[in-house]
Amino acid sequence: MAKNLIIVESPTKAKTIRKMVGSNYKVMASVGHVRDLPKSKLGIDIENNYEPKYMNIWGKGELIKELKKEGKKAGKILLATDPDREGEAISWHLAHILDLDPEAPVRVTFNEITKETVKKGIKNPRAIDKDLVDAQQARRILDRLVGYKVSPLLWKKVKNGLSAGRVQSVALKIICEREEEIREFVPEEYWSITAKVLKNRRHIEANYYGRRLNGQDQAIKPKTQEETEEILSRMDKNLFLVDSMKEGKRQRKSQPPFTTSTLQQDASRKINFNSRKTMRVAQSLYEGIRLPKEGNVGLITYMRTDSTRINAGVVAKTKEFIQAEYGEGYAQPNSWGSKKKENIQDAHECIRPTDVYRTPASIKDSLSRDEFRLYQLIWTRFVASQMANARYKTQKIVFLSNEEIFNANGQSMVFDGFLRVYPSKDQEGKEIPLVEAGETLKAKDIQSDQHFTNPPARFNEASLIRTLEELGIGRPSTYSATISTLQSRYYVVLEDRRFEPTELGEAVNDILVEYFPKFVDEKFTANMEEDLDRIAEDEIPWREVVDKVYTQLAAYLEVAEEAVEKVEIRDEPTDIVCEKCGRNMVIKMGRYGKFLACPGFPDCRNTKALVEKVGLACPECKEGEVVIKRSKKGRKFYGCSRYPDCEFVSWDEPIPERCPKCGDILTKRTTRKGTQIKCHNKHCDYSRMEG
Repeated sequence: MAKNLIIVESPTKAKTIRKMVGSNYKVMASVGHVRDLPKSKLGIDIENNYEPKYMNIWGKGELIKELKKEGKKAGKILLATDPDREGEAISWHLAHILDLDPEAPVRVTFNEITKETVKKGIKNPRAIDKDLVDAQQARRILDRLVGYKVSPLLWKKVKNGLSAGRVQSVALKIICEREEEIREFVPEEYWSITAKVLKNRRHIEANYYGRRLNGQDQAIKPKTQEETEEILSRMDKNLFLVDSMKEGKRQRKSQPPFTTSTLQQDASRKINFNSRKTMRVAQSLYEGIRLPKEGNVGLITYMRTDSTRINAGVVAKTKEFIQAEYGEGYAQPNSWGSKKKENIQDAHECIRPTDVYRTPASIKDSLSRDEFRLYQLIWTRFVASQMANARYKTQKIVFLSNEEIFNANGQSMVFDGFLRVYPSKDQEGKEIPLVEAGETLKAKDIQSDQHFTNPPARFNEASLIRTLEELGIGRPSTYSATISTLQSRYYVVLEDRRFEPTELGEAVNDILVEYFPKFVDEKFTANMEEDLDRIAEDEIPWREVVDKVYTQLAAYLEVAEEAVEKVEIRDEPTDIVCEKCGRNMVIKMGRYGKFLACPGFPDCRNTKALVEKVGLACPECKEGEVVIKRSKKGRKFYGCSRYPDCEFVSWDEPIPERCPKCGDILTKRTTRKGTQIKCHNKHCDYSRMEG
């Protein structure tokens, strides 16, 4: 009897499913798309209602031939590509190649790759959803029209090899606007006043709030040293009256399980994965890992989703696990639901483990280090989402010193709840000594400190992804490709893990903002995403959406071709002589920062690393200098100029100051709360904040 054929996208996924479906099925992989628009030309017949001209992807000839051969022998063919719009489109293209009727029940989807889910999916095939295909087709055509029409203009007016994109250009604008805010920022001075009030040999840290006038509390934020000294002159260090002491309760709720976007953000913050790496590792966890007693099995649900929903059966099973593992009071089942209007990205569940009993520790030996770290992050976040709130006892004391008001706040954990599984740095809180209203205490010390407001921080990968999602720009599943393109085109570089636009990036952005304003407008781009959702829901024809966008694009192009002036990106000259041809080398910007290059290219192709000194002698060998270097992935670090003779290295910038506890060097790093100064010695815990 002829075998049935199942076609998936990935060889790994095929290997996992093959062991689940038995000998009656042959499982093959398409290895992604099999048809696409041609690379060498537009491939869209604009005059013929935007008809796309698809062709088989170069290099896929033998694979397509093999798929056709096996398809002819098969009893039936099932298309099991990923459960999203792109997966639907791949199935549609496969149906075309294999001469299948797309309206026949040939399509199956698996939100997770487990034996039960795969067998259930095979028993319930459906027709290919043409609305989802049209939504993906519209996205592909829009991206092609914007990219292939605007990019040649940039080649002509700026330099070859540049690109513009429907989502990447908006992301570039957001980064450039933040840089402009930083340049224009004017720091404002302000002062803080802190009192250390003594109670039973313990001190209570109280912060200045304001003044009580005629029974009314007035908030005051001193902005100068003179104002601060005037406030201090009105206080009595020996008279801190307890005006009130209030005790209360507070609860801290767990976060929902991961979506694509929140997974990328937390992976960036907590385990230092960029979005591309996060999606690559998540894909391997979804497609299947070999476990000793189970064979190949998918460890997580599909990782491209906007939903936080959880299957009711999974909620019940997770409750049983939590009660057995942590105790009765820790379980608080929550299905979370979804904030967004349902669409194909939202048609399945959150990102969660396929079996909550498969704990990270129990399968650690079967996973690579990266797989383990990401699985642990997904597992703990999901389990925490089904656990009870953490509970705290809170305290608030109001002190009066000659009508000057100080507030002190404290809290202590009563029940850890979800924090038992998903801890955070600030979970414990700080309990303060009990006092009574009317009690008079003394201040051991009253300290005033000068501060200056900080400019807005440059975007890191997590904050850029969060901003793009909040504005409704693009899809979380495409963010890693968008960010990678911005870096590969040298529009932005990573400095201290934050995106900084290059001169080239700002030049491109200036052209796009002036001559293609709607295409870099956040609302216009977000509305395009809504239109794509409406296509997927059969509310609007895809050609209508494409026509609306292209009509506007064509009008902009007509003006820009004549009006945009040639932009010259000048390389910064140096006094370093090229040892090959004698010319003075210039500084160029590359993907991983600045480097030296000979201006005689292409006759002379000499390049070398640009050594940036920080003006500090090496703290270890005392002979070399501390210089800025780059890792293979472009991350900046600090090392000795005498390497490999001296192996000093630090991710944080060394400063000319020694640790008061152990005598080692101190380093600095910029954080959201200011500049952190800490000891380079990993065995020393000295640390302080400045600014």
